[in-house]
Amino acid sequence: MDHHGDPPRHDLQSMDVPRAATGWSRAGSRRRGAPLPQICSLNPSIRQWDPIPGSHYPPPACPAPGWNANQPACVPAETCAPVIVDTPTSPVTSGLPLFFVITVTAIKQGYEDWLRHKADNEVNKYLVTVLEDGLRTRKESEKIKVGDVVEVEEDETFPCDLILLQSSRDDDTCFVTTASLDGESNHKTHYTVPDTEKELDLLSATIECEHPQPDLYKFVGRMHIYRNNQEPAVRSLGPENLLLKGATLKNTLKIYGVAVYTGMETKMALNYQGKSQKRSAVEKSINAFLLVYLTILVSKALVCTTLKYVWQSKQGQDEPWYNHKTQREKDTNLYLKMFTDFLSFMVLFNFIIPVSMYVTVEMQKFLGSFFISWDKDFYDPEIQEGALVNTSDLNEELGQVEYVFTDKTGTLTQNNMEFIECCIDGFQYKYRDADTELDGFCVTDGPVNKLQQKAGREKEELFLRALCLCHTVQVKEPTAQRGGQSQLDRVMAHVDGLGLGLGPGLDGNGGQPEEEEPRGFIASSPDEVALVKGAMKYGFTFLGLESKNMKILNRNNDVEVYELLHVLNFDPVRRRMSVIVRSKSGDTLLFCKGADSSIFPRVKQEEVERIRMHVERNATEGYRTLCVAYKKLGVEEYAQADAGLREARLALQDREEKLMAIYNQVETGMSLIGATAVEDRLQEEAAETMEALQGAGMKVWVLTGDKMETAKSTCYACRLFQRGTELLELTVRTLEDGGRKRGERLHELLMDYHKRAVKDAPPVKAGVTRSWSSASQDYGFIIDGATLSLVFNASPESVSSSYKSLFLQICQNCTAVLCCRMAPLQKAQIVKLVKNSKGNPITLSIGDGANDVSMILEAHVGIGIKGKEGRQAVRNSDYAIPKLKHLKKLLLAHGHLYYVRIAHLVQYFFYKNLCFILPQFLYQFFCGYSQQPLYDAAYLTMYNICFTSMPILAYSLLEQHICMEVLLDNATLYREIAKNANLRWCPFLYWTLLGVFQGVLFFFGVRYLFSNPALQDNGQVFGNWSYGTIVFTVLVFTVTLKLALDTRHWTWINHFVIWGSLAFYVFFSFFWGGIIWPFLQQQRLYFVFANMLSSVSAWLVIILLILLSLLPDILLVVLRKPRGPHSRQKKPVESSAGDPQVPPSSARPLLMRTFSDESNTVL
Repeated sequence: MDHHGDPPRHDLQSMDVPRAATGWSRAGSRRRGAPLPQICSLNPSIRQWDPIPGSHYPPPACPAPGWNANQPACVPAETCAPVIVDTPTSPVTSGLPLFFVITVTAIKQGYEDWLRHKADNEVNKYLVTVLEDGLRTRKESEKIKVGDVVEVEEDETFPCDLILLQSSRDDDTCFVTTASLDGESNHKTHYTVPDTEKELDLLSATIECEHPQPDLYKFVGRMHIYRNNQEPAVRSLGPENLLLKGATLKNTLKIYGVAVYTGMETKMALNYQGKSQKRSAVEKSINAFLLVYLTILVSKALVCTTLKYVWQSKQGQDEPWYNHKTQREKDTNLYLKMFTDFLSFMVLFNFIIPVSMYVTVEMQKFLGSFFISWDKDFYDPEIQEGALVNTSDLNEELGQVEYVFTDKTGTLTQNNMEFIECCIDGFQYKYRDADTELDGFCVTDGPVNKLQQKAGREKEELFLRALCLCHTVQVKEPTAQRGGQSQLDRVMAHVDGLGLGLGPGLDGNGGQPEEEEPRGFIASSPDEVALVKGAMKYGFTFLGLESKNMKILNRNNDVEVYELLHVLNFDPVRRRMSVIVRSKSGDTLLFCKGADSSIFPRVKQEEVERIRMHVERNATEGYRTLCVAYKKLGVEEYAQADAGLREARLALQDREEKLMAIYNQVETGMSLIGATAVEDRLQEEAAETMEALQGAGMKVWVLTGDKMETAKSTCYACRLFQRGTELLELTVRTLEDGGRKRGERLHELLMDYHKRAVKDAPPVKAGVTRSWSSASQDYGFIIDGATLSLVFNASPESVSSSYKSLFLQICQNCTAVLCCRMAPLQKAQIVKLVKNSKGNPITLSIGDGANDVSMILEAHVGIGIKGKEGRQAVRNSDYAIPKLKHLKKLLLAHGHLYYVRIAHLVQYFFYKNLCFILPQFLYQFFCGYSQQPLYDAAYLTMYNICFTSMPILAYSLLEQHICMEVLLDNATLYREIAKNANLRWCPFLYWTLLGVFQGVLFFFGVRYLFSNPALQDNGQVFGNWSYGTIVFTVLVFTVTLKLALDTRHWTWINHFVIWGSLAFYVFFSFFWGGIIWPFLQQQRLYFVFANMLSSVSAWLVIILLILLSLLPDILLVVLRKPRGPHSRQKKPVESSAGDPQVPPSSARPLLMRTFSDESNTVL
């Protein structure tokens, strides 16, 4: 190549800054200081690279190669010389961007680790009070040992698992909330170990307990209490005596407990489940694109290496007359030279891999997550909290959700129970100012005045006594001392119709409630409080439990006292709970309440039909129903049950099974009294939210533990099931209808439903998941937990696999799916089944309680509903929101925008790096493949770090290609980005071809300029650094203005970073080339940039190439057919006069408005 042509790099020297020839040469090729041919001008950017620092220096026993290679005592030069890679760029140029990425990532990870360490210290260094040798001492919670007696005061959390020894309450109980453990915010009652010493200093005892295990609701142990000269007393220990670490003491001034499990042996620690690393679909796309660009990198290096040796194979090209090879170069192995050249090209082209993209993506996710936390629409004044982001890595996944799995109670509904009505002996009682009304659905209904008859009154009072006695509710005491019982009785007599659950002290003036000190109810379940309040409406008031005596105030204002003998606790297997009490008259009564499926088989069947219709109707209306039964126990029957219960509670082995057997034995042959209906109201805007999600193309599945009728009614209320939806039911009831074996009936129903919902269904258009706009039939699918177990656990394995496949295909073709009577593990199994199905759809689970944690952890995205107290679902979720209604904006607006932003960020990064390196690759064809850099080292280093990083970061944080109001009003817009639409191979190919087009245009456009030898007024010619600087200038301006064209939502930040980046590049180029830097061995760009801009031709080429490069984008925006109102155009705001007011225009330049978006209007 002549003055503007293409000599190899070892001939090519910048003509911008002449330098004197130096004595520097290739390592080991000549003696230091040996004269060089004057015409030879080696590029001083050559560096040695060695995997071991300093290994290129010869060992002391061997002189440097080249001094005397024939010395016999020395090892041959080839043996001790390392492989030297002739790197075209300095280590700083290649390493600085990587160092920057690693440093920023390390700082982010270090900050998060510091926050975890800080949180750990808050827990581990928490000071607690411990009794040692009769003295109260303070020590850090991490230093508590098994056997220490710990004091805990009200509203403090328990520092370890404790056995309750003493309570400040007179009835030897305490109340705790376990919201941080199981998500239940209601108060739970725990009991002290019976017969322990009042003075703990005098207590001498040993505790036997099971090995640590994670079940929060199971504990088996025994305490041996030793007294002087007496046989040790043995007392059973169960979960009612165990206070769990992380639970909080409530409504109890102080307790003392002995530590049984500490540290990592506590149930809380054993239940800790590290969150699995969730990777978004965008990350997977990045990895796929990275492999493509890595292939391009290797291909470029291979092509250049191959062509280099093809070119050097020509006569005179390998060893020109002015640059003879040294003996060592001649003796070097050809394949080793080819390998080192290949590595040199890899170093030269490695900038095509967007290393800095990873730190930009991290920053975008981290900073972008704050917009969710700052969104005022997510703020809930009731709990005074907003949204919470636990994982910022999944922001874009919110815009890709295909399946939503939701809990019912507390998620779709408020979990705020209200007593609606009850049925006593077949008659409906609906509270309306103490009146009753006729239930036309029940054939056994009589006239209203039947209530006045004696038999009816006895049944009523028996039913209301059952509601007042069959529970674990406690009366919350005010802080002031409670007044006399007669006063309390008079107060409670006046609240029979209020249903407020308040029994305050007196104000001394007419018995009105004192607002300052209300008396409320505390229970482990909101259902129980609702039932106790319901009994109050009809004149029976629960006054509290004192010393195992339950007191109730009847209609006649008389106090009835019952001795509480045993509580048969509720559990999800039995689905009922019972109490055994003894009345003043000496009668022993068992009262039982539970689900209809649990109570009906245990009562007299002739009584069932009078109640069943009420229960089914109430369930259809969406109410939660419970049946109430009772039984009078004979003396022998009770004695046998009492002995069995006491023996089972002392057992260390199989205690639960033994207790269950006794419970089932006692709870038989009962009499059915009636049933209750409690309403759990829908969450605010629950129906609108579900409808919007379905309109966005998402399938909604409801997974609940409730009965089918109640859940089905909720689904209708939420508009998941429409009037025209045909329901396909696969439950125990439908399996038993055919009169055949369940397995055969299950197979028959699955095949029938598959034929109707899958085979006979018309094909669904791409992107459309709900057919309510078409004439085809909509299907809803209902399955219960028992049937799901048959589907999942059918034998042999091939049959189970076939059933799963049929079940999944049916569900995927239904508009909504209801899974009722689900266990937590089954919820997770369903999520996993869908998640791993064909196409790997993105799943989202949302719930509020501990039973939802498993499905929240299993889904791609887990959402927790915030309650009034912290919940385990929130702690294990990726995002937490106060109400269900906030899910709509979180997905349709935030999720949509996050995905579009990061997809553009990823494509843009690959595009701009391809534009950056392609001219460097083309330059090798004109410099003899000598690895000569086209750009200066400073430009190579700062291109991704400074010149082009901030505009795309600002874009990825602030861009709104469609405003949020439009996204919320048009749920169908969500479908346009479904299935990773913006990161598929077609958009990637478009961006890649655009990068190739612009890279080729940059290089050959500038080369065409250089066809004129004299570009300056004084006739001087530009050198290779001017060539590269012009290319780089066009590159920086083009990729930045390309982003400006893509920006549709302009803020002052966008203006600042876009125009500021361009200004900084110009300033830096003047500054970098305008000063002689003492730390640089060579000054490549000294006055190159200023000299370049002195040429009018250079200005013309720069402007023309920028316009030509952006021409495809400009034409695409101008000529693209508008798609209608899916733009940033906001809805006109109606003025007071009724005329639509046009919203103020966004602050973007006229040019940007012209080319902005897809609307028919110019913003």
